[in-house]
Amino acid sequence: MSNSSLELLKREVSDKRAEGKYRETIEKGYILLEQAKRSGDSKAMLAAYLNIAASYYFIGDIEEAFRCIESYREVCEDQGDESDHLNLYHVLFLLYEYTKDYPRAKETLRKTIRTGQQLQKHKLISVAYGNMSHVYLMEQRFAEALEAAGKALDYAAQSGALKPIRLMRIKMNVIKAQIGLENFEESGKALDELLNDPMLDDFMPEKSQCYSIQGAWYAEQKRYKEAFAAYTSAKDLAESYKDMQLLQSIEKERCRLCELMEDIQLGYVVQKQYIQLLNEIHHSELALAALKLDIKHNIVEYERKANTDYLTGLYNRSYIEITTNKWLKQAAATHDKILCLAFDIDDFKSINDNNGHLFGDEAIKLVSQACSKVFREEDLVGRYGGDEFVILIQGGSLEIGEKKAMQLQQALAAIEFEGEAATKPLTISIGISDNLNGKVKSFKELFHMADTCLYKAKQNGKNQIVLA
Repeated sequence: MSNSSLELLKREVSDKRAEGKYRETIEKGYILLEQAKRSGDSKAMLAAYLNIAASYYFIGDIEEAFRCIESYREVCEDQGDESDHLNLYHVLFLLYEYTKDYPRAKETLRKTIRTGQQLQKHKLISVAYGNMSHVYLMEQRFAEALEAAGKALDYAAQSGALKPIRLMRIKMNVIKAQIGLENFEESGKALDELLNDPMLDDFMPEKSQCYSIQGAWYAEQKRYKEAFAAYTSAKDLAESYKDMQLLQSIEKERCRLCELMEDIQLGYVVQKQYIQLLNEIHHSELALAALKLDIKHNIVEYERKANTDYLTGLYNRSYIEITTNKWLKQAAATHDKILCLAFDIDDFKSINDNNGHLFGDEAIKLVSQACSKVFREEDLVGRYGGDEFVILIQGGSLEIGEKKAMQLQQALAAIEFEGEAATKPLTISIGISDNLNGKVKSFKELFHMADTCLYKAKQNGKNQIVLA
């Protein structure tokens, strides 16, 4: 796929996510991932993983979202820049906040702030402090929430580029913190100012939340009737855009307020409305569960294609590199052996020239089939590119690697080709390296060592095995 076609696909995936078409985003995202891996385009890979992870987050499949963002992290650590790391932190924060893992959420925000300070991106820092304030509110640490919100406003003023709606959300955090600290006079003035802001009419979710905050403001002062009226206004707005999560929290508060007001008749009506809402949420969750199953059923094939070589069905270069880097990271701590076998077909150019490229493709397929027979299922067998293959083995010595290489040579020697100019047996030259008891930390380094041995095997007359 050309660079321009890849860019168009990237844009299409991003547009689908922006439109809230999460199923289509996931499906197109895996197609983008497959094409990006074939092209070796790390930026396109990162874009695919990011959009897929975000889409899983929005449909509530947090396990899959974490799995995708872990793949994003692996590519990011090897080939990403500061901007890619910031995207990683943003999605991780959303996931940790969703799962209520507040310590990790805050640590992720601190990383964002540090990176933002290094890049002097005040807008980014402001957003991060705003999110930090939100987390502190969830923990009911109101003084820290107020301090973080204050920093968010300071950095917003320095950037001069923060959207008005983001400023409004930060101000809402300030008010919530002040209510928690029982500073009702100042929070009341700020709340009135927000509720009277004409801009709020363009943002129904924020307007609903403002009325919900007003309900909390009244309730904390034991003004229960006014609190109930404010929460009812919040409920009417939240119903207009179907925010089930906010509606559930509002209905809980309305039920609680009915008890505090000792209004049994009103409480009965509100309880009925709450039960109806819970039924709607249940049906919505069932529909979401069906969507997740449907997506997973379809995605298995996309995922397989994204990780495998189209010609041989073996793992592709990108998957090999990412997985090997995982293995090497673990082996650095445990001092386990990781073996790398790099090999290619001897005189492959002559095979192509004398018999044609289709015959060359058949030779590559036969080599891949021989690999599948000789090596174990848990070994990592892949096509590196062209007629070059790479195999990774966890555990075992160089001698074991050499024994496996000899078995592969024997398996290939038994293969008979049907072609006009195929007069000599198929042979391969093999280089073998290991991770030096955990000292080798990356696939590139491990493969380079094996590839150097492969080059020596060619120089020695081909059909050779050379150990590092």
